[in-house]
Parts: sequence; C-alpha cells; structure tokens
Amino acid sequence: MPAAEIAPAADVEALYTEHHPWLRSWLRRQLGCAHNAADLAQDTFVRVLALRDALPALQEPRAYLLTTARHLLVDRARREALERAWQAEWATRAALGGHYPAPEMAVMALRTLEQLSRALAASPAKAGEAFMRHYLDGQTHAHIARQLGVSDRMVRKYLAKVLLQCATLAPEHA
Repeated sequence: MPAAEIAPAADVEALYTEHHPWLRSWLRRQLGCAHNAADLAQDTFVRVLALRDALPALQEPRAYLLTTARHLLVDRARREALERAWQAEWATRAALGGHYPAPEMAVMALRTLEQLSRALAASPAKAGEAFMRHYLDGQTHAHIARQLGVSDRMVRKYLAKVLLQCATLAPEHA
C-alpha cells in the first residue's frame, strides 16, 4: 500500500494482508530468528488492532508499523535485561547459600519484574535507560548524564519518573 489511506477501524485486515509478510521479514533480519520475528509481528498487529478506533487515517502504514514494532523491540530488550539480572541474582544467591529461592519468592520476584517492565514501557526512553543503567548496571548519576547527554539533575528526574511510574502500577492499582 504505497501512500493509500487506511481507514481507522475498517481496513485492519487489508493492512495485515499487505504488510505482515514484509514486517515479519524485517523483524527476522533484526532478530535473526524466524519464530521470534513471527511472534513480534503478530504482537505489532495486536497493538494496532487494539488501537484501531484511535488510529488516524494512515498515510504511511509501513512507517507506523515499523515504529510500533521498534517500540515492542525495546520493550522486549528491557524485559530480557531484567530477566537476565533476576537470573544472575538468584544464581549468585544460590551459589553463596547453597539453596534456591522458595517458589513463593520466585513468583513474587517475577511479578515485580513484570511490574517494572510495565513501568519502563510506560516511561520515556531516556528515563528507562537511566533507570536500567543506574539500578541494574550500578552506574553513577554523573556517568549516566554523560552517556545520555543530559545533566545530573535530569538523570535524577528520570529516575524519579520511573519510580513514580512503578508506584502507580503497583499490584493494588493494576
């Protein structure tokens, strides 16, 4: 669909039919895995379908799909980084104490990671990046500020923003 308009609620099927193979192929090149690409392409269209009533007429459907898919890729990368950090932490604890966490603790940790993942997804990209660098990588505010090209004060604001997002997405609010 070159520059044809897509009606907000009507032609989601046409959008899917015409662009799904292209999007899946692009994602396969990005991810290096056909299965993950198919899953992410499907997730992209699920998100489009969920927002179809709020969608404006799309002049550039591929650009919209790419932007949506890129956001999902970022969400996925954040979630995987959190999962790796969680696994490393529990492996370290198990190695030091000689035991693994109780199932209830593991479930609670996974729920916390899901909550954190939602908070990061709902936060601006630089705020999420600052949060990950500070709390997962242990970087200082000054180092993060240099890496992101912002002030120390802005880094503190980013961290506060994500922490506030975590508080608003707490289980009793979800």
